[in-house]
Amino acid sequence: MKRMVLALAMAGAALSFPALAAEPVKIGVTIAKTGPAASLGIPQANSVPLFPTEVAGHKVEWIVLDDATDSTKGVANARKLASDDKVDAILGSSTTPVSLAMIEVAAEAKVPMITVAASSKLISPMDDKRRWVFKTAQNDSLMADAIVEHMVKAGIKSVGFIGFNDAYGDGWLTEITPRLEAKGIKLVATERFARTDTSVTGQTLKLTAAQPDAVLIAGSGTPAALPQKTLKSRGYAGKIYQTHGVANADFLRVGAKDVEGTILPAGPLLVAEQLPESNPVRKVALDYTKAYEAKNGAGSLATFGGHAYDAAILLATALPVALKSGAEPGTPAFRAALRDALEGLKEVVYTHGVATMSPTDHIGQDQRARVMVTIEGGKWKLLSATN
Repeated sequence: MKRMVLALAMAGAALSFPALAAEPVKIGVTIAKTGPAASLGIPQANSVPLFPTEVAGHKVEWIVLDDATDSTKGVANARKLASDDKVDAILGSSTTPVSLAMIEVAAEAKVPMITVAASSKLISPMDDKRRWVFKTAQNDSLMADAIVEHMVKAGIKSVGFIGFNDAYGDGWLTEITPRLEAKGIKLVATERFARTDTSVTGQTLKLTAAQPDAVLIAGSGTPAALPQKTLKSRGYAGKIYQTHGVANADFLRVGAKDVEGTILPAGPLLVAEQLPESNPVRKVALDYTKAYEAKNGAGSLATFGGHAYDAAILLATALPVALKSGAEPGTPAFRAALRDALEGLKEVVYTHGVATMSPTDHIGQDQRARVMVTIEGGKWKLLSATN
């Protein structure tokens, strides 16, 4: 209940304390406000004004930088935040490739990092570098389980795959392949494309020639609409699955009629108002939705912003524990204390689920972090959820 109260307080009301300590806590944020993943980074940047500006009597400063969906820029931003700004934690980045590159900086500077990208490779296998990294976006393994379960129930016997030609696509292909094999579903075609591609005609011709019952598109943001639109233009009539990387209004806008009937797993925030009252995430997600849309307009919500907001909830929950260590913000000792506090979080309710961390699990989510949805009439519709 205490976690719930904290999350609700962050959504609107400032936490009240008689006086603030002199030394602020600084949190660096590097996300893709521009570039191919801007549809992810913009709602994340728009969520920052909803983050707490004081926790446990300490002022909290959020320093936001744009990495333009570029790994080199993301690393440079992380180094600047850690070395020049002496931040106590780093939030970012929006995509898997940029976040993977930033791990080196987090480990070298010994500053805790909470990524909002999806791949489980960011936190697994756990090692001396990844012990500094946490994440809020659902692992692709959790979502792959949900997709294959749905395929089995739908009677799918063969699947074609097309994914980004980077770590995101690699991760999804690695996760989905053994799961399909375990259920006797044949992977009949595998194609790749770049986030910046303007045509995937060749890849889709190969996919349709294989005549799969369904196609899984492993992409994120608006670029993931391109293969689906091309498949539809070529007359493909099978089921099309997407990943949780497309769960925002921009994908609906760009895909238009071509994405009708798409099936995908997503965080519960996407359809919070459709969740049962018994779902512990519902109220936190709806409060965030209300606060976000009050600032950015009705219908502007994107699940990617929720991942950033969830990172802020984790930090706000861990900061009082780290501050009790006696270490001063801005010091190596405080960074270490904050890392330890994050690793010890239990049953933290946020917009995308309930998180319980451990030394071997730096995301801490279970099935409460996912729902299955479809697109109907240009809107997201809940298919199933775990209460």
